[in-house]
Amino acid sequence: MVPYWRLSAYYFFYFAFIGAFSPYFTLYLQSLAFSAWDIGVLMSLMQLMRLLAPNLWGWLADRLGAKTPIVRGAALMSLAGFSCFFLAQSFAGFFLGMALLAFFWSAALPLVEALTFTHLGAQANRYGAIRLWGSVGFIAAVLGLGWLLERLPLAAILWVSVTILGGILACAMALPEKREDRHETDRQPISDILRRREVKALFAACFFMSAAHGALYVFYSIHLVSRGYGTTLVGFLWTLGVVAEIVVFLYLPRLFHRFSLRAILLFSFACGVARFLMIGWGVEWLAVVVLAQLLHAATFGAYHASAVAAVNRWFAGRHQARGQALYGSLTFGAGGMLGGLLSGWSWDAVGAGLTFTLSAAFALAGMIILWRSWPFGRQ
Repeated sequence: MVPYWRLSAYYFFYFAFIGAFSPYFTLYLQSLAFSAWDIGVLMSLMQLMRLLAPNLWGWLADRLGAKTPIVRGAALMSLAGFSCFFLAQSFAGFFLGMALLAFFWSAALPLVEALTFTHLGAQANRYGAIRLWGSVGFIAAVLGLGWLLERLPLAAILWVSVTILGGILACAMALPEKREDRHETDRQPISDILRRREVKALFAACFFMSAAHGALYVFYSIHLVSRGYGTTLVGFLWTLGVVAEIVVFLYLPRLFHRFSLRAILLFSFACGVARFLMIGWGVEWLAVVVLAQLLHAATFGAYHASAVAAVNRWFAGRHQARGQALYGSLTFGAGGMLGGLLSGWSWDAVGAGLTFTLSAAFALAGMIILWRSWPFGRQ
């Protein structure tokens, strides 16, 4: 039987932490008088570690033949790393805490994604019904903390986040192990899979999509607050995007039945181009910002679910953990780091409009790569 609620609870707390951390931690750093470059560097450490660490964790999971011990250890050490922020007084202190948090935080999700698909087996289309609880957790955190920050000092971010990390640790301890079934590709070197044209196209395109989201995750809240939006409204806008994402997850089985993964991804990248241009140049109009957030259904929901499903299909059997780790490191890690660092520079150098225009250009580059290099009709 699929341990639906234990997996769902882990996703709930994991993405609740992101809902507390991503929209608001940059505001806390700004309140400590860190520059835009300093904030970009600190937040990009999350992406840098996702570039370097997941492959180590994926290799270790293959060697151990188990994923849950690493997921549990990562949860404990992530909590220890975040606790450094209560003591840090300088950029160096925050850098150390962020590096420790990010190194272990990056271990968890690729392994849990692989574990989820292993438990699901032939029922892979149920992934959306489990993953949507991550979106619910994100909403609960982003709305709740947005409301609290209207009434409490920004330091409340630290206390809420460390509590959620405790919840992640509790859920990690409850996750059941599940070993992959044998697959005909088990004896095939993983390099053979990586040489496939559609695999290279997906990883390259996802690299650019993650780079496109760099400015969003680092500066979106700062962008809105600087234009007069309150933290409650900022939390609502983040929530709106995730509600749209939940709707997509609920309809994933129908989408996967009706459209190819390639078609869903191409549509998602096109929506990314439009979304980042709207955020960059239409922030003065709430209706434009709302529409841009609704496009999160495509630029993250449909995009991520389709990419993960493709990786699960291509990297089967004993290659599953490393496949998900490679996807995370090459796309969210390398791409996110590039996007975060570039946005940290461009925010002060050329302003918000051109920074988000650069994000749109990244999404367009990914769409072109997919269109030209993933052969039509090949899954």
